[in-house]
Amino acid sequence: MKNNILIVDDVHPIFMELAEAKGYTCDYRPIIKTEEALQIIGNYAGLVIRSKFQVTKQVFDLATNLQFVARAGAGMDNIDEAYAAEKSIKLINAPEGNSDAVGEHAIGLLLSLMNNFNRGDAEIRNGKWEREGNRGYELKGKTVGIIGYGHMGHSFARKLSGFQVDVIAYDKYKTGFSDRHAREVSMEQIVKLSDVLSIHVPLTSETNGLIDDEYLFHFKKPIFFINTSRGKTAKVSSVLKAIKEGKILGAGLDVLEVEKFPTLAEQAWYDELRQSGKVILSPHVAGWTFDSYRKISEVMAEKLVDLVHG
Repeated sequence: MKNNILIVDDVHPIFMELAEAKGYTCDYRPIIKTEEALQIIGNYAGLVIRSKFQVTKQVFDLATNLQFVARAGAGMDNIDEAYAAEKSIKLINAPEGNSDAVGEHAIGLLLSLMNNFNRGDAEIRNGKWEREGNRGYELKGKTVGIIGYGHMGHSFARKLSGFQVDVIAYDKYKTGFSDRHAREVSMEQIVKLSDVLSIHVPLTSETNGLIDDEYLFHFKKPIFFINTSRGKTAKVSSVLKAIKEGKILGAGLDVLEVEKFPTLAEQAWYDELRQSGKVILSPHVAGWTFDSYRKISEVMAEKLVDLVHG
């Protein structure tokens, strides 16, 4: 029991290979139902999850031998972190494994928005050749504002380094992080200087609804907006309102307040979002590439070394 791990979601086989080489025993059950998992969780020292499994107080109370929870990804918002700390259960994640994927995806969304790739493609397929209406913007010389300078924010800044842009970053929980890729600034400077705004923060009580009418009202210049973090950090209705007002020139959204159908289609803002020619959507895949699938598992396995054995 000391070194056994219950895996309740899909992870790359390399995780099991590396974990077992470190002396762990893996019970791989990627399609297990929550109710079934709760019945057996008390038999395991480790739990590996991705997004679908919510690690609540109930889970922790039933997991009487649990020593760690490993999240195959970056965000920890499906884990009750405070209660885990109370019970001295260690939490690990793997932002190093998908930060390159997120940085590249954010670049892709931004370039697509600035150059009207989606619209131009759709028009040509429908027999329309419109050059002037699809004239784009260049990144060179623009100021890119980043909120959150952890693994994801830094990856985006690093990917921008060849575009001859001024990258500025704000992080409420860090100071002195300026590097050759970004310059640390205040939130006031983000609002004043940015031509592009990209969000790279976890979902917390403080970041929930961060991008709202009030926040967007204060921007001095029209911006391109990118969100590859968590959907609830930005209110879709506020983004759409800012687009109508010309405050947002285009939005690239990999995440939404509500995700997956049919619930997404039931949202009051969905039809407007769907019909907007100034929004590019992707289905929460910024950090989910064929490459990151393996890298995330490798990072998680590497971090196991000091958990149960420590």
